[in-house]
Order: sequence, then C-alpha cells, then structure tokens
Amino acid sequence: MASKVIHALYTDDDVLMHAVKKVKEAKHHIEEVYCPFPVHGLDKAMGLATTRLAITSFLYGCVGLTVAITMMNFIMIEDWPQDIGGKPSFSFLENLPAFVPIMFELTVFFAAHLMVITFYMRSKLWPFKEAENPDKRTTDDHFLMEIEIHDNEDELRKLLSETGAVEINISEK
Repeated sequence: MASKVIHALYTDDDVLMHAVKKVKEAKHHIEEVYCPFPVHGLDKAMGLATTRLAITSFLYGCVGLTVAITMMNFIMIEDWPQDIGGKPSFSFLENLPAFVPIMFELTVFFAAHLMVITFYMRSKLWPFKEAENPDKRTTDDHFLMEIEIHDNEDELRKLLSETGAVEINISEK
C-alpha cells in the first residue's frame, strides 16, 4: 500500500522556517522540503545531520597530491631526467620548488572532480533521471514541506494552516 503524504505550500522563506520549527516542536517528521533557492539554517531547523563531503574532499586532495608527487618523481627524476635551465634533476627534493605548482593544481583538480562525482552518486543524480519535484511552483517562488501521514491528517492540516501554509494537499507517495 502506498503511503500518503501531506504537502504544505508557503510563499515566504521566513514563514517556512517558522513552520518547520513548529512542526518539529509538535514531534512530526518532515520528509522533505522543496525550495526554489537555498534557505540558510533550514537543515539545522529540520535536524539533518552534517555532511561528510568535506572529509571526502580532503581525502581526494591527498590522493591528488600523491598522484602528483609520484608522477613527477617518475617522469622528471627516474624515467627521463633532463638538465633544464641549468638545473640538474638528481633528486626530487632539489627540484621541489619547481614542482609545487603542479602539486597544487593536481590536488585541486582531484578534490574538485572527485567531490562532484561523489555528490552526484550520493544524491542519486544520474543522467536522464526524472525530476522528483512534487510541485513545479517550487522551482519558481513557492516552498513545499512534505510530511508523511500516520492517521493524523486532521491534526496535521490544522497545524499547517496555523503556520501560514497557503495551500495544503494530500497525495500518494
């Protein structure tokens, strides 16, 4: 059996924030909030856990730095050492100042690209994926709060109308 959800539409982000706090105080679980732009503090008000994307970015940067050091050592020192501009390539440490820009660029490159790939995989945003937005107005100027109904439809309707919802709809999930 499909579960029912209630959709409450709001026209102002401040009203939405107030409504989220009221719904959380009433001990209801908010499934999702759809917004046309990021609302500062909404994740904290909803009680969402912090992201670990920054940790993965650091690890990806470390991988990029390791690849850069390994690549430059192999190419410039071991495989094909050259005397460029009177600077002999006898060791990696002697040429380290010339390698710093390459190490920086590959660190940023790996961190940025792998972080984007990780974000898309974690968010399940695949190519040609259908949009999961329940109301097209949330891409323009409305905010939508989605709450699952557990035999408390009347209570939720009353609570959401008190919080300033301009429209309340019930749909199958």
